[in-house]
Amino acid sequence: MGCLIAVFLLLALIFAGFGFAVHLLWIIAAVFFVFWLAGYGFARGQRRGGRR
Repeated sequence: MGCLIAVFLLLALIFAGFGFAVHLLWIIAAVFFVFWLAGYGFARGQRRGGRR
């Protein structure tokens, strides 16, 4: 019975860590997406005001 509880707790820790890592990756991806959009917008603005 004790072994079963240890396996269950180990699985719970693995899934909790995996969920935290995936959540953190989503936040990092969203930040990079915002920076990419800002860079794309600034690049279009520079081309528009530059030489023809």
